[in-house]
Amino acid sequence: MTTSYEAVTSRQPLIVMKRVRWADCDPAGVVYTGKFNEYMLIAANYFFDEIGGGRYFEWLKELNVDTPCKGLAMEFHGALWPEDEFDMHCTVSAIREHSYDICIEALQKDGRRVFTGRFSPICISREVRKRALIPHEMLDALQKFKS
Repeated sequence: MTTSYEAVTSRQPLIVMKRVRWADCDPAGVVYTGKFNEYMLIAANYFFDEIGGGRYFEWLKELNVDTPCKGLAMEFHGALWPEDEFDMHCTVSAIREHSYDICIEALQKDGRRVFTGRFSPICISREVRKRALIPHEMLDALQKFKS
């Protein structure tokens, strides 16, 4: 039986389980540094699907905005090896006029911290490609995940 390498294990709060693949690691068996960014982006994509009702990109079209990344940051707390499982807890730590922050805290099953990260999307108008106010519908969806 094949065990999943990634799954949403809770919707409120949003928790994404990830299991390390052998291909994510260097010859010493430690996860490559760049893979941690990928893990954070995986969690952010599940977050987007959650706030967009499973149809995030269609929802953005209806809202007439796009949400490119304005910034991201990460702090490492521990290493990972093949087959390690960890949970990424996703919350909204800040909401501003045009952008917001998704806070992602990765923990192993025993509570050991792996990394903390911040992914900051910014709303831009699809028509003029300049920053736009966060639409009210998006603000309502974000409030449900505010920490």
